Amino acid sequence: MAPMGIRLSPLGMAVFCLLGLGVLYHLYSGFLAGRFAFFMLSEPAAGGPETPHGSAPGGTVDLRELLAVSVLAAVRGGEEVKRVREGNVLNAKAKGKTREGAEEQLTTGDLLSNRRMFYLLKGAFPAVQINSEERVDTADQETVSWDRSIPEDIKQKIQPQEVPAESVTVWIDPLDATQEYTEDLRQYVTTMVCVAVNGKPVIGVIHKPFSSYTAWAMVDGGSNVKARSSYNEKTPRIIVSRSHAGKVEQVARQTFGNKTVIIAAGGAGYKVLALLDVPEKNQEKADVYIHVTYIKKWDICAGNAVLRALGGHMTTLTGEEISYTGSDGNEGGLIASINMNHKALIEKLPDLEKTSHK
Repeated sequence: MAPMGIRLSPLGMAVFCLLGLGVLYHLYSGFLAGRFAFFMLSEPAAGGPETPHGSAPGGTVDLRELLAVSVLAAVRGGEEVKRVREGNVLNAKAKGKTREGAEEQLTTGDLLSNRRMFYLLKGAFPAVQINSEERVDTADQETVSWDRSIPEDIKQKIQPQEVPAESVTVWIDPLDATQEYTEDLRQYVTTMVCVAVNGKPVIGVIHKPFSSYTAWAMVDGGSNVKARSSYNEKTPRIIVSRSHAGKVEQVARQTFGNKTVIIAAGGAGYKVLALLDVPEKNQEKADVYIHVTYIKKWDICAGNAVLRALGGHMTTLTGEEISYTGSDGNEGGLIASINMNHKALIEKLPDLEKTSHK
């Protein structure tokens, strides 16, 4: 009730209320507009740009997309490797020595392939850790974009699968078999990408630049390559590194028999492909891959993933699984097989493990 002697006019009350609303609108319109703009920018418009990979809500990445860009990275790196070799502009130089005392070579092909592969993967998945054989020079940064297209064979065989970005480690080998590359033994050369989730290899890509053949596989997903269906137990074929053939041959014949065939080859990627059904004229075939010394993880991660996806195995010489986290080296040597009793193989090789740390 109004105070005695004062009468409130309905028209006056309406004007007062309108003035109050005007003041409130003036005070809060800027705030509301800002919140609306923030909301609109936070949600991608239909047909507009999406949230960059690796920075999505929750920090997840899609393994199918990561497989697609990994295949592209291996191919793009391979183009650089091939171009440098065919142009004979290797500029090879020693970058150090292996534990066995052999000189490790570094070429322009290694560096250009590494730059192309690293920045393609990093641009597509900026939140993912990438480990490479070669050092990345930030002063030589390159913008390599991915159009986010997924090849039809991957679409048909692989379903989208989100995993936390922090659980992913990508290992790239921009030029496997550099020594053979300098010797123009092109059949051994590969470029490789591996994706490990919580240390386990789940995606493997092995690309042969000089024949344009690419093998890829995803654990619990699919692949474009098959395992060999059978092998001859009487004359098993063991594939080993060219530099280690003498060290392995005597013990391999003692454990597998005198008819064992020893294949000396270059490149870890090539050796894994030897265990598979690969439609390549100059690809040798083997039943077991053995390495008896220290080896870097970017050399073996992709092959490990491919074998796991096809039901095969790659372990240390004592049968331990190889973790693709932490240090970049594997101290325990390796033995790889597919469609064989892997445990029985390991039990045959007690003497080889003694040399794996040298």
